[in-house]
Amino acid sequence: MDFLRRLTGVRKIDSRDDLGFPRPPGGVMVRTHMDAEVIESVLPEKPLLNVEGVEYPHLATGKVRELFDLGDRLLMVATDRISAFDVILPQGIPGKGILLTQISLHWFRLTGGILANHLLPDQDRLIQDLGLPPELRHRGMVVRKLKPLPVEAVVRGYLAGSGWQAYKEGGEITGHPLPEGLREADELPQPLFPPPTKATAGHDQPISEEECAALIGVELFSLVRDTSLRLYEYGRKRSRLAGMILADTKFEFGLDEGGNLFLIDEMLTPDSSRFWPAEEYQPGRTQPSYDKQFVRDFLLRSGWDRTPPAPDLPADVIAGTRERYLQALRNLA
Repeated sequence: MDFLRRLTGVRKIDSRDDLGFPRPPGGVMVRTHMDAEVIESVLPEKPLLNVEGVEYPHLATGKVRELFDLGDRLLMVATDRISAFDVILPQGIPGKGILLTQISLHWFRLTGGILANHLLPDQDRLIQDLGLPPELRHRGMVVRKLKPLPVEAVVRGYLAGSGWQAYKEGGEITGHPLPEGLREADELPQPLFPPPTKATAGHDQPISEEECAALIGVELFSLVRDTSLRLYEYGRKRSRLAGMILADTKFEFGLDEGGNLFLIDEMLTPDSSRFWPAEEYQPGRTQPSYDKQFVRDFLLRSGWDRTPPAPDLPADVIAGTRERYLQALRNLA
C-alpha cells in the first residue's frame, strides 16, 4: 500500500457520524483516523526552518507556512518554525510542520459536512505529482485559491490565556460580560466568539462582534460566527472522546469568486488551539497542555518583553514541546 495512503484509514459511512454531525458529502468512504506510528516514523531529528527544492513560484511567507503558486491552485508547506506573542522564535520544533499538517488533514476530512474547506480532492496523488523533496511530502497541502477574510474566528469554551487576563481586569471578554467569581480554566457558561482582526504586520487586535460585522458584513459575520461555534462544538466532543479538553481554538476563513465561504489554513492543531488532558483538569490553576503553552510559559518566566529578538529555547523546552504536539496526535489517532 502506498506510504502516504497509510497515514489515514477509511471506512463506509452513514449520512451522520457518531456525534450526530453531517459527514462530508460526495462519496461512501471517509478517512476516520491517523496512523500515529507511521507519522512519527517520518519526523526529523532537526527542525526544517526554510523550504528549499520547490520548483514553483514562491508567493508568501507566514510565521509557520510557505505558499507557492501552482497556477489555478496553491501549495502550502508547513515548516518547523514556532512563534509566540506574534514573534518567530530562533529555534524550531523538529517535525512540528508534519504534525500540524497531518492533524489539520484529519480534521478537514472529518468536518467537510459542516463547511467545505480549502483542500482539493485526492491530496495524496496531488502531493506525489508535484515531485517534492522527501522532507516536504508530509508537510504540504494542495489547496484552492481563496481570498482570506481579514478576521480570525476565535472560540473560547474555557477561561484561559488572554481571555483569563481580560476577565480579571474587567469581568468580560471583548464585550461579553461573564459571571463573577470564575476561576482560571473554568468552563464558560457557553462558548464565546470574540473575533480579533488579522494583522498583516504586528499584533492582532481584539474587536467587538459589532466591529467585526461592520468589517466583513452582517450576513457573512453571522455565517462565520455560527459556523465557528459549530466547528468548535464538533472539535470539543471529538477531543473529549480522545481524552482531551478543547479549551479554545482559532479558525480562518476565505471566499471564492462566487462568495462561498471555506475553512482555510489549519484546523484544531496545537498551534491554533489549547488542548488539556481531561484526566488532569482542575480549575483554579494553569492546566497542563498539549500545545505551545509550554513555550509561552518558558518565555514568560524568562522576563522577555515580547519584542524581537526572542530568547533561545533550551533543549528541554524544544523536546517537551515536540512531545506535547506528538501526544495530541496520538490521542486523536
